[in-house]
Amino acid sequence: MVQINSVSKAEAVKQQSRQLRGHIARDLADTTVPFDNQGYSLLKFHGIYQGYDRDSATERKQRGDDKVWQFMVRVRIPGGRLTAEQYLALDGLTDHYADGSLRVTTRQSIQFHGVVKPGLKSAIGEINSALLTTLAACGDVVRTVTTTPAPIRDAVHDRLEAETRRLSSHLLPRTRAYHEIWVDGAPWEPNEGQENAGADDEPDPLYGERYLPRKFKIGLAIPEDNTIDVLTNDLAIIGLFDGDRLAGYNFLLGGGHGMTHNNPKTYPRLATPVAFVEPEDLLEAAAAVVRLHRDHGDRGNRRHARLKYVVAENGEDWARARLSEYLGKQLEPCRQMPAFVVPDHLGWHEQGDGKLYLGIPVSSGRIAGEIRAALREIVSRFRCDPILMPSQDIILSEIYPEDRGAIETVLRQHGVRLADDMLPAERWALACPALPSCGLALTEAERVRSDVVTDIEARLRLYGIERERLGIRITGCPNGCARPYTGDIGIVGRMPGFYALFVGGDFEGTRLNTALADKVPLHGIAEVLDPLFALYASARADGEGFGDFCHRVGMPALQTALAERQKGAA
Repeated sequence: MVQINSVSKAEAVKQQSRQLRGHIARDLADTTVPFDNQGYSLLKFHGIYQGYDRDSATERKQRGDDKVWQFMVRVRIPGGRLTAEQYLALDGLTDHYADGSLRVTTRQSIQFHGVVKPGLKSAIGEINSALLTTLAACGDVVRTVTTTPAPIRDAVHDRLEAETRRLSSHLLPRTRAYHEIWVDGAPWEPNEGQENAGADDEPDPLYGERYLPRKFKIGLAIPEDNTIDVLTNDLAIIGLFDGDRLAGYNFLLGGGHGMTHNNPKTYPRLATPVAFVEPEDLLEAAAAVVRLHRDHGDRGNRRHARLKYVVAENGEDWARARLSEYLGKQLEPCRQMPAFVVPDHLGWHEQGDGKLYLGIPVSSGRIAGEIRAALREIVSRFRCDPILMPSQDIILSEIYPEDRGAIETVLRQHGVRLADDMLPAERWALACPALPSCGLALTEAERVRSDVVTDIEARLRLYGIERERLGIRITGCPNGCARPYTGDIGIVGRMPGFYALFVGGDFEGTRLNTALADKVPLHGIAEVLDPLFALYASARADGEGFGDFCHRVGMPALQTALAERQKGAA
């Protein structure tokens, strides 16, 4: 391992923050100005991103006005599980503090956009009153732990849900700063540089003074349900069951989607097999993986700081040996496991206890307007417990069979489109928020999702393949929040109005896709993909998905198809 002799500015900010306090409490008091760079960095650990409305920024600058500063607030919701009361509390916050919408993330959380500084503390206080938190929803810590959203009432799914909650609690930072600032409301008083009572916290027992080199994501799945794209996590935990009996867990390490265009030293990677863990060792083994990242991650270069680079450059055997040392027991290699499957949880399903659950599609995860009104009415009337899906959709669980018709009536009255009303390309499409709220976005994603999907569906119809299952992922930048590098088709923001296209991932989430074309204009995306659709329609094997087909025929054949189409057009 290369020894890093210097640390980045972000590392210094964390180390000097007094366990994530910084000057946040002091700077909250002045609602007329944004937080400074130090505050911006530390707010993330509290579940907050500071940004501004990028739609109006240029015009305001020309007028000499300041940006419209806003905040994104993310709630930490292990496994996406909410009670009816919690969902209604979150829904109630959005009109008071945010932009009138809730947004379901690809990590089973809720984000509020458009929060302004005067309402920031009150919004977070009310989230905590609903027995939820924003602590560690962002930042260089273990973020929201994901798992299969299916509320199936059997021993396997009950165990997954329970362990997801246990992992989330076990890996939370222990600093008292969050409650001091946002919940208890300890007033700021100058005191020799200390801002709040309790500022003498000892370093976090897991995270230390500087926390992790970068963010850390954990997913818990079973081979029979890889809805969460588990291999895209820093730590992918695969439960191995023999009937209802848990045999243990395979730990796969080093997944992550973030990369930088034109920088080959950064790349997406899927988690690879490292160790088998006994059921009783789950929590401590997960903490050991966090320590591995803490101790060996690159603290000098944040673009090289994710766990995936540690594993890629040192190897799985090295990682298993280090984890064995942390645990004080020898870990064995991963055990064999079945092929991954991605079931469809949209539509009506039985829970296994006499009740039903209903998966409702939510375009780009944006719960606003009529769908928001419908969900609020249904959850209020029928006390359904919502579950947030990694596909940005939502499940309503605990439904009595006799309420099925009434619930469908409410949805239809509000004009909500259900899964059966959609073709697969729309049904399975993901898009990150991108502009105007994300400071990293190079171009649009959520706001062009409908146009992109519609254009692709039109091309698919030409070849009679519009009902083939297809995963489209659209992101406004290469950081990959909508998991574009494991989709059948990845559409990644390149510059304003232009995208890089990737194809050849598999629907089950076990293979990365490959770059196909660069700097494609928005309205040229479907046109570039068209010759591939034609080739797929004429030469696919029975039951072969589009990504599998692209992978099988290979990039040279795909590029030849593109070149022939371009030659014919000329």
